[in-house]
Amino acid sequence: MNVLVCGGAGYIGAHMAKILFEKGFKVTVFDNLSTGHRDAVKWGDFVQGDLLDQTCLTELFLSNKFTAVMHFSAKSLVGESIANPDIYYMNNVVGTLNLLDAMRKQGINKFVFSSSAAVYGNPVTPLPAKPLPAKPLPVKPLIDESQSLKPINPYGKTKLIVENMLHDYAQAYGLCSVSLRYFNAAGADPDGLIGESHNPETHLIPNILKSVLRSSDRLKVFGNNYETPDGTCIRDYIHVNDLCLAHLKALEFMKTNAGSHFFNLGNQKGFSILEIIRASENVVGKKIPFEYSAPRSGDPPTLVADSSKAKEKLNWEPKHTDLEDIIQTAWNWHLKIG
Repeated sequence: MNVLVCGGAGYIGAHMAKILFEKGFKVTVFDNLSTGHRDAVKWGDFVQGDLLDQTCLTELFLSNKFTAVMHFSAKSLVGESIANPDIYYMNNVVGTLNLLDAMRKQGINKFVFSSSAAVYGNPVTPLPAKPLPAKPLPVKPLIDESQSLKPINPYGKTKLIVENMLHDYAQAYGLCSVSLRYFNAAGADPDGLIGESHNPETHLIPNILKSVLRSSDRLKVFGNNYETPDGTCIRDYIHVNDLCLAHLKALEFMKTNAGSHFFNLGNQKGFSILEIIRASENVVGKKIPFEYSAPRSGDPPTLVADSSKAKEKLNWEPKHTDLEDIIQTAWNWHLKIG
């Protein structure tokens, strides 16, 4: 099977390209390198190009006989999407529309889309304030796919627009698609060959670890007055390789399931920012200082997955379920790159 990985120079896309290659797939990475890294493309062929360049896309599809496309290309910063929604609608929506139409012209009908928990917005039931327990926070209710879709920022809205596009393309053109709604991707390749590196870095775990390695990068916690037990945001952290495993399962699923489908991907455990800091302290073996800053616009208090549908329908089960083990893979990567 010949798989096109759009955004394969980015964090999750690069891990996906590695796993596909190791599984014997022919891999082509397509990336404009606006946020991805050329040195992360170590597996398969590389084509530099932009989804907004229709001529480039046409040449790409005429030069290759892809059997499936995995789409990781997206602007993904919530705050930036609020400040510059035009960039997000152009890149995430128009770019995807160009990609789907290029696929349709060549008769390619299998598509795996990187969606997001951001399509849900705020959970329907906030958590009551209470003292922080020693164990992982029991967040209820978990978010399943039946929850209403009410994104609260342009980033989430663009993901939902694409999911709706995929539904319509299935109805009109027979496109088969799987949208995977990620919660919080974390960790790094256990082999230490690639890891998470954004500029600017906005994800919590790499910022915690960078603050340990570089005293100048003091850790900031955005907000401590959310409606959660300790006042900080609660998230569900899923190892990047477990996300990639779900993409492989999606390819198998589409062999026997037509139409458009969507699944949550998470570990079904909620951890607050303060709990992540404490777990990171256990991994690095030292206290990690931090300071509170103003909350970021567009951040919901709690996002924790119910992934039972993916487990049942895709036969997917995350292998990395221990938080400190996930952080350890990221720490090994950051120690390597310094």
